[in-house]
Parts: sequence; C-alpha cells; structure tokens
Amino acid sequence: MTEAIVIVSGGSAISPFTTPTAGCATGQAAGSTDTYLRDGLQQAGHAVYTSPAFAGPGTATADDGFAGFSDPPVVLDAELTVNSVGTIDAAGTNLAAFLHYLRNQYGHSSFQLVAHSMGGLFSTAAISQLAGSELHIKSLTTLGTPWRGGFAADYAAGDLPLGAANGDTRFENVLTAFADEVSSLPTPNAGQQVAGRAVDEWLPTQLGAFDGLRVTLIGGDVFTGSGSMWPNDGLVTLPSALAEGIEADVLKNAARHVFGDAHSIFFADQFGLPWEQALTWDPAVLKTVLVALGSRS
Repeated sequence: MTEAIVIVSGGSAISPFTTPTAGCATGQAAGSTDTYLRDGLQQAGHAVYTSPAFAGPGTATADDGFAGFSDPPVVLDAELTVNSVGTIDAAGTNLAAFLHYLRNQYGHSSFQLVAHSMGGLFSTAAISQLAGSELHIKSLTTLGTPWRGGFAADYAAGDLPLGAANGDTRFENVLTAFADEVSSLPTPNAGQQVAGRAVDEWLPTQLGAFDGLRVTLIGGDVFTGSGSMWPNDGLVTLPSALAEGIEADVLKNAARHVFGDAHSIFFADQFGLPWEQALTWDPAVLKTVLVALGSRS
C-alpha cells in the first residue's frame, strides 16, 4: 500500500476533504489553511489529502468566511470530520477514523501528517489512539502548534491578565475575542483544553505512542515584545511552537525551524502582512516541509 500526506487543520477551522485529484470547485481549493501547502506538496509529487474539519459537530460542506470554499469534491460524514472546537481527544478519534477511511477507500496504510496549530494536538491524539493498529504514522510536521498551550487560552482560563499584552490593543483584541469564543462554546472545548496547564497535564499521557516517529516543529516569531506572550506568530509563542521545556525525547530531539511569519493568512491579513508571511502560505516554510517529508515513497 502507498504512502499519503494528510494535512490537518487547527482549532476553529473549517476545511474540506480533498484528494490528490480533486479540490473544491469554488473559492480556495482546500480552504484557507490547507490550499497553499496542498498545492505545493502535490506539485512535488506527493499524494496529498486534506482532513475535513468543521467548527462544531457536522460536516465540512462550505466556509463562507475569510478565504473560504464551497462545492467540495466529496462531503464525508461527521464521524470522519474533526470538530475543531470540540475536545482534543474527540478530534483525535475522528481523525483516526478518517485515516482508516483513506486506507479502506484509497489503499493507504502509511501516512505523514502535516498539521497546523491545534491540528498538531489533534494529530497527537489520533497517533495515540492508533497505537497498535495496522496504520503507520511515519512523521508529524507541525506549524504553529501550541505544544505548551496558547496565551489567549491562558487569558480565557484566567491564568494570564489582559495587562500581559503590554497595552498593545491588537493583542488585547486577540485575547478578548478568544475568550468570548471559548465562553460561547459547550464545555469542555478545544479553547479550554489548549490553556497551558491543561496541555501540560494532557500531553505526557499521549507521547508514548510517538516512539520511532520523526517530528519537525515549525514556529513563527513575526511579533516581538517583552513578557511571556512574545515572541509569537499572533496566537502561539515561539517557545510553545517549538515545544521548549518538554522533556520527552521525541520532542526534545525534533528538528526545529523558525520563520518571521504570522500564524495563518487570517492573522497576516488582520495585521496588515502579505499572505506569504504566514506559516501556511510561505514558500520557505513549504520548502522546509518538503525536506521534513523526505523522498516520495
């Protein structure tokens, strides 16, 4: 059976299911998170699928928001679609089911995962749940994943004061908007579970399944300042994206790369930066991901 690359979106994402031969007919071919990476990896000769995600229970039929999509080639059932605002473990369950679907429908049993933001934690949960299965996860490459939690989630949890933004109204808005979203969701939810203390408690229970896994960590540091929130990509600090301070060998020994980028094209747009200065749309990041994936097999 052949190997496939699977791109996994992060928290609050709405992303379609796409295949190596079919993308969305309208808007971005694979949504705002996955399109550039999907195109670049496919042009390099990889078989690339995007994992469907919806901001709630349900299916990924369309996203009428920023850089959205409609008319996906196939709409998969909710059980195969990550609820990107639900719990991390439930997201992992649906992602694992999706990988089994790719095996059954397309004949893939070996996967390399490329995950953005909380997609790295969703992938971690899936890898843990797939331990001992017939599926082989060869590598995990993460872009802006909050391995030590996110500062906006810390604010929402009451663990970080608004003053940590040092009076920068842009980041005060990031903090308060995130907290408002978290409070509007059923509990428990992804926004609660990505607070630093929650991730620090959960992650050690998952990493035993990482033995033999090749891990690459990519972070952005376009925004600088003093204090615990900086440097960051607009949502995740660089130390968190690089899993600094985590003692597990699989993360201590991971390859690490830093770019002067924002978290996503949404954040780049909000902060007046070009899309090419986003982790998900930067040609230099794409080249790094290609190196992390290695030769096609």
